[in-house]
Amino acid sequence: MRVLIIEDEELAADTLEKMLVHINPNIQVLAILGTVEVAVNWLSKNTADLLFMDIHLGDGESFEIFQQVIVDSPVIFTTAYDQYTLKAFKNQGIDYLLKPFDEDDVRTALTKLNTIRKASEMPLQQVLHRSGTPAGKLRNRFMVKMGQLIKTVQAEDVAYFMAEDKYLFLITKDKQNYIIEETISSLEPQLDQFVFFRINRKFIINISAIKEMYKLSRNRVRIVLIPAPADGIEVIVSEERAEAFKNWLDQ
Repeated sequence: MRVLIIEDEELAADTLEKMLVHINPNIQVLAILGTVEVAVNWLSKNTADLLFMDIHLGDGESFEIFQQVIVDSPVIFTTAYDQYTLKAFKNQGIDYLLKPFDEDDVRTALTKLNTIRKASEMPLQQVLHRSGTPAGKLRNRFMVKMGQLIKTVQAEDVAYFMAEDKYLFLITKDKQNYIIEETISSLEPQLDQFVFFRINRKFIINISAIKEMYKLSRNRVRIVLIPAPADGIEVIVSEERAEAFKNWLDQ
């Protein structure tokens, strides 16, 4: 198993690495990273089988990583605080270790990962996606605000979701634009995956919002959406998502 440790405390990182190797000598720690920025850069170019991720890093919370790069690996979060449990499980989390934890805690978390893998014939990603939403339920409506007005938007009326800066926008088929209190990574597993697909770090699109598609170099695809994003933003299926996108279209 190839493991990435994201932890800004050197002693904690070294201790965790020793625990992992003692539990299973076949575990390979690929790197130890201490900041959101370095982690985003590493994950944009590399993959790991499992991430151990401290929530508080030198330059922010590790949840910010999910807003900047697609993380396809399961995550075991570590922290000295217990108020982030729900947020952790919405961001690929399979377990949540409170500091100070010991080797038995780490062993139990690894056993849980192995149990998830063995308990289902589905790929681990699908297991994580289903477990991210209580009782396997999918979101069919969203609460949005317009000044003092509060209303709901049905999922079937959503054209796409777009992440921009620190915000996630919901854009409807009739060109309405709302900010919702989610991250693109936490929202993805809550959606009907036959209807919605995350094409890159910024967009989750509804298949009915696709007007045209054009093949680009490196297996990428340019999509023309209805309604079109503001400011002439191009909508491109990333190279790493291209194959999954084609499979999604062909369902």
